[in-house]
Amino acid sequence: MNDVSECIPALIRVKHNGSVSIVKNEKPFHDQLKSGDFIVTAEYLPKAETAGTAIEAALQALAEVPSAVNVADNPFGVSMSSLAASVILARSGIEPICQVVTRDRNRIAIQSDLLGAAALGIRNILCLSGYHQTLTDNPESANVYDLDSTQLVGLVKKMRDQGELLNGERINGPFPVIAGAGANPCLKPMDLGIIRLMQKVEAGADFIQTHAVFDVEGFRLWLEAAKQAGITGKAAILAGVFPLESAEEAETLAKKYTEFQIPAPVIERLKSAGDREAQKKEGLAICVETIDKLKSMNGLRGIHLLTGGKEETLPAILSASGWSVKR
Repeated sequence: MNDVSECIPALIRVKHNGSVSIVKNEKPFHDQLKSGDFIVTAEYLPKAETAGTAIEAALQALAEVPSAVNVADNPFGVSMSSLAASVILARSGIEPICQVVTRDRNRIAIQSDLLGAAALGIRNILCLSGYHQTLTDNPESANVYDLDSTQLVGLVKKMRDQGELLNGERINGPFPVIAGAGANPCLKPMDLGIIRLMQKVEAGADFIQTHAVFDVEGFRLWLEAAKQAGITGKAAILAGVFPLESAEEAETLAKKYTEFQIPAPVIERLKSAGDREAQKKEGLAICVETIDKLKSMNGLRGIHLLTGGKEETLPAILSASGWSVKR
């Protein structure tokens, strides 16, 4: 069986608007983490699909992401599996970060999927608990949560470093997989959030991707606390950013999801922009301004571009932020 990681070329150039080529970081994601490079990741939300123009359009946009791409694991309901979509990305020359949520699987199924991922050449796993099923389009489904996200990080580390499953059974073959985790910089009290983050790092998380940042100064305080706790020296922290399309979207997200802490001035700025199209442009401008402020923060290793399934917005964000664009 061919390792799909062999499909990821060292250097990829993608035409953009006929005149721009985006040059990806030539190192694999795990080498970028070790080398201290500034990292830019994004997310891909598969849908309930197996083929078609929507996937092709998403792949075209995702090919411009300099570092690697998260592949979501059924965040809002049933979609193509993260593992299958990760293989599709890898075969298209895009390095995937395969998400695994503990909501839907017990430890047997999780370990089976992790072994399958390694066999298929997937080298990056993001360990998450996942949204409660009541926040999906299948609220009547049962949850599992046999492991939590911190235990999942520890499991990946055990399988990699000790070559064993949870029950001590030896793994026949290599398991060269790194683990990442999520963090909510808005969690209060902050000390509790830092303790939870430290637990994930001590369990073996190599990188941390945060929820979307809208309060830059609040994030600065959180990052400083993480630095003081020694976390930034042990794991690469990537700050999430999200381009809001309208004030209505901002209010809806803030109401439904606790991690979307959007300051009132941001919502007012969107409202003042004008009609829906004007608000969309303003949302992009706010996102780029946030990136510019975050990039200079000491201890931050990168940016994670969240789009909520709107992958087509990525080229504009990357271009406006000046990343790896050659004319």
